[in-house]
Amino acid sequence: MLRRCIYISWLLVALQGRRAASEAATLSLKGLWWLRNGNGSVALSGDVPGCVHTALLRSGIIQDPYYRFNDLAYAWIALDNWTYSIRFKSPFDVSLWEKVSLVFEGVDTVAQVVVNNVTIGKTDNMFNSYRFDITDVIKEINAIQVHFVSAVWYAAEQSKIHKAYQEQCSFSWDWGPSFPTQGIWKDVRIEAYNLCHLVYFSVTPHYARNTQQWSLEIESDFDVVSSKPVSGLVKVSIPELQTQQTFTMKLHPGEDHIVLLVNMSKDVTLETWWPRGHGNQTGYNMTTVFVMEGGYKIEKFSKVYFRTVELAEEPIPGSPGLSFYFRINGIPVFLKGSNWIPADSFQDRVTPGMLRLLLQSTVDANMNTLRVWGGGIYEQDKFYDICDELGIMIWQDFMFACALYPTDQSYIDSVKAEITHQMKRLKSHPSIIVWSGNNENEAAIAANWFSIPHMKMNIYVKDYVTLYVKNIREIVHAEDKSRPFITSSPTNGAESVKEGWLAHNPYDTHYGDVHYYNYKNDCWNWTTYPRARFASEYGFQSWPSFSTLAQVSSEEDWSYVSNFSLHRQHHAEGNDQMLLQAGLNFKLPQEKDPIKNFRQTIYLTQIMQAQCTKSETEFYRRSQSEIVNGEGRTMGALYWQLNDIWQGPSWSSLEYGGKWKMLHYFAQHFFAPLLPVAHEDKGVLYIYGISDLHSDQKVTLRVILYDWSRLEPACTLEKEGVIVKARSAVPIYKEPVSELLKKCGNCTRQSCVITFYMEGEGQLSSPSNHHFLSSLKDAMGLKNPQLHASVTQEEDHFRLLLEAAAVAPFVWLDAENIAGRFSDNGFLLTEKRKLILFYPWETISAKELENSLSLTSLTDIS
Repeated sequence: MLRRCIYISWLLVALQGRRAASEAATLSLKGLWWLRNGNGSVALSGDVPGCVHTALLRSGIIQDPYYRFNDLAYAWIALDNWTYSIRFKSPFDVSLWEKVSLVFEGVDTVAQVVVNNVTIGKTDNMFNSYRFDITDVIKEINAIQVHFVSAVWYAAEQSKIHKAYQEQCSFSWDWGPSFPTQGIWKDVRIEAYNLCHLVYFSVTPHYARNTQQWSLEIESDFDVVSSKPVSGLVKVSIPELQTQQTFTMKLHPGEDHIVLLVNMSKDVTLETWWPRGHGNQTGYNMTTVFVMEGGYKIEKFSKVYFRTVELAEEPIPGSPGLSFYFRINGIPVFLKGSNWIPADSFQDRVTPGMLRLLLQSTVDANMNTLRVWGGGIYEQDKFYDICDELGIMIWQDFMFACALYPTDQSYIDSVKAEITHQMKRLKSHPSIIVWSGNNENEAAIAANWFSIPHMKMNIYVKDYVTLYVKNIREIVHAEDKSRPFITSSPTNGAESVKEGWLAHNPYDTHYGDVHYYNYKNDCWNWTTYPRARFASEYGFQSWPSFSTLAQVSSEEDWSYVSNFSLHRQHHAEGNDQMLLQAGLNFKLPQEKDPIKNFRQTIYLTQIMQAQCTKSETEFYRRSQSEIVNGEGRTMGALYWQLNDIWQGPSWSSLEYGGKWKMLHYFAQHFFAPLLPVAHEDKGVLYIYGISDLHSDQKVTLRVILYDWSRLEPACTLEKEGVIVKARSAVPIYKEPVSELLKKCGNCTRQSCVITFYMEGEGQLSSPSNHHFLSSLKDAMGLKNPQLHASVTQEEDHFRLLLEAAAVAPFVWLDAENIAGRFSDNGFLLTEKRKLILFYPWETISAKELENSLSLTSLTDIS
C-alpha cells in the first residue's frame, strides 16, 4: 500500500480565460496521507490537516484519548517518530512553470521534508508557514515524505543545549492534559506560477484626525520569479463606497513588497466597525486586481473595515500612575469578557461550527472581548472572521508563556519568521485591537519564579529585552502601525518601558493590567480584590457537569476523591481549594450515596465559581469611574477562562462541547450593558448604576427584600428619577443595612435577601441582581421549593414554565446530554411562576427535553 499512487483532484486557478504558460495553479494536498511509526510496526491512513492521535482514533487503533486515564496510556504516541507520506501524479508539464513551491501552512512541529528522495527543507516551528522550492525535483509521479521527530525528545535535547534556561517543556497546563501532537495540522498545497505570485495580502484602516479622512493601507508581498522587473497596474474597487482607484506598480526579482494608500472620499457616508454592544460591525467588499505585462492578472476579494484603536496611558487627577484603557473610534470602551484557550488538544477536531458555537455563546453572555492567551495557538482564520462578524475584540498574545526563552540566532530567526507570518496573516482583522508580546514573562523575571541566582539575572533581563523589544516589538511596529503593542501581560505598560522594559512590580495597580488569583480568602469580600486599572486574568475553578464527565469516565470514577477525580485535576490542591472556598459560605454535601454526593459537589463548585467571579467582576465594573486612595478607573475585566480543552475541572465558564456552566449564565447578567451592583462597606449598603450605553439614562431603582421563608416581598422600596451616566459607574443608593432592615418588619441578615433592578422608559431595564446579607450556610427559613417545570415547544425553541412553592437560591436546570442553552439559569427564584426558554442546538422533541430535564436548588444539598 505504501506504493499505491493516490491521485488527487487538481484545482487549476486560471487567472486568464485562456490556457497559457503564465497561468497560476494550486494543487491541494489535503486529504488522506499514509502514516507509519518509527519502526514501521504501526501503519495507517490519516487525514491532512490532522495529527497522529486523531488518525489512530479514526482507524480504531486507540480509544478516545480523553477517556479516563488515556492521556497516560497513550503517552507512547508522542515518544515515537512518525512519518507522513503521499504519492501523486502531476497533471501538467513541469517545464511550463518557472517556479513550483510546496507550501505548508502549519507543521507540528519538528520534521524533515523529502520530495522524490531529495530533502528540501526542515521545520521546527508550528506557528510558522513554510514554502519550499521544488521546481527542480517535481516529476510526473511524485512522492512526499514528512519525517517527524518526537517533540518530547527534541525538547529534552534542546534543554540540554540551553542549559541556562528552565524552559517549559511539559506540554501541559493546569486546565488540560498533555498531548504533544505530531502532524500536518494546517493546509498543504503545491503552487505553480510564472512571472510572480501573491504570497500575502492585507488591508489596514487609518484615520487622519487633522483632515478627518479615512484611508486604507493595502500591502502585498510577492514572489517574483521573473529575471527582470515586472510592471503593471493595480485596480482597487469598493462599490458601496463609490471608490475606484488605479495605481502603477513595479515588482523587482525575488521577494518584493508594495504598499498602496487608498484615500476614501469625504463625500461618501462611511460606517465604522464597532465592538459588540456599541454599534454595528459594518464591513465593505473590496476587489483588488493586479494586471501585469503580458496580460497576467491576479484578483483578490476581501472585506475591509474602518476602525481606530488607541491604548490610553495618561495621567489621572488624584491618582499616581497612568490610566490603561482602550479607545475605539475615539470612544473609551470597558472591555468585558474572558480568556480563550485552544478548543481541543487536537486542532483538526475544531470545526467552524464549534468555533461559531463558542463565540456566539461569548456574545450571548454580553461579552465584547476575548484575550487569545499566549500559551496556546494563533487561532485559525475562521475564528477571527467570526469575531469580526460578531464584534468581539481580540487581545492577541504572541505565543510565549510562563517560561524563559533563548536568544541564539537560530531561535531568533525562527521567532522573527513566526511573528512576521502571523502579523501578515491577521492584521486585516478589525477584531484584533492589541498585540501582546507574552503571557506573564515580565512578572516571572520580576518575581524570580525560576530562582535565578542574582549574579545571573542580568543575562535573562538582557535576553528578555532582546527577544520581546529588539525583535518582536520592532517587527510589530514595522508591520502594523494601526494598533498598540505591549511587551507582556501583566505589565505596567509605559512605566515598564520607563524602567527598562521590566518593571520592579508588574502587578502595580497604578499602571497597566494585572492577573489576580486568591483561593483562600472569602471571595464574597470585595476588599480582597485589587483596584487595578485593568484586570486581564482572574478566576476560580469548578467541575463540569456530571453529564459532561460521564462521557469520559465510568461509575467507579464518580466520586470527588476517586483516582479519576484526582488525576483529572491538574492544579495543585485544586479540589481542596474549591471545597475550602465553597465551605466559607455554603454547607458542604454530606450525602451517603457517593454518586449523589459527587453530583451535589459538582453543583456546589459551580455555585461557588459563579458567585465568586460575580463578586470580583462587579467590583471591577463599579470601579471604572472612581479613584479610591489613588486606585481605580478599572477599564477591563477578562476572567480566566472562557472555554475548556477537555472534560475536567478548570476555571472555564463553557464546558468542553460548549455547555454553559452556571458562571456563563451569571456572566450574561454581570456583563449586562445596564446593571445595578451592590456592596457593603462598614455596615452601609451601596448600589451603583453601571452603564455601557452611549447616553445618560433616567431610571427607577427598585429594591425588594424577601424573607427566605415566603415568596411575598417583605418590603419594596423605589427611587425614581435616578440618572445613570453614559459609560460609567455611579453610586445611586446608600443606606445603612440596619436602617433598611428596620423598614422591612421582621427581616434580619440571616432571614432575608435583597434584590434590586433598574427600569427605564420603553423596553429599557437591567437584570435583577441580589445581595446576600449573610453566609448562606447561616440562612434561616430556607424551604424546599418543590420545583416543577412544564415544557412546550414554540417554533425553534421550548418554553419551560417553572413553578415553585418557596424562595429558591441557585435554581439549576439541566438538560443533561441535550445540547443547547437556557435563557437564564442558576438564578435566585422569588416568583411562584417563571418562564424560561430553552434554545436547542440540535433537533429534539418536547418529550425528550422533559425526560432529560432535572431541577436543583440549594436546599437539595444534604
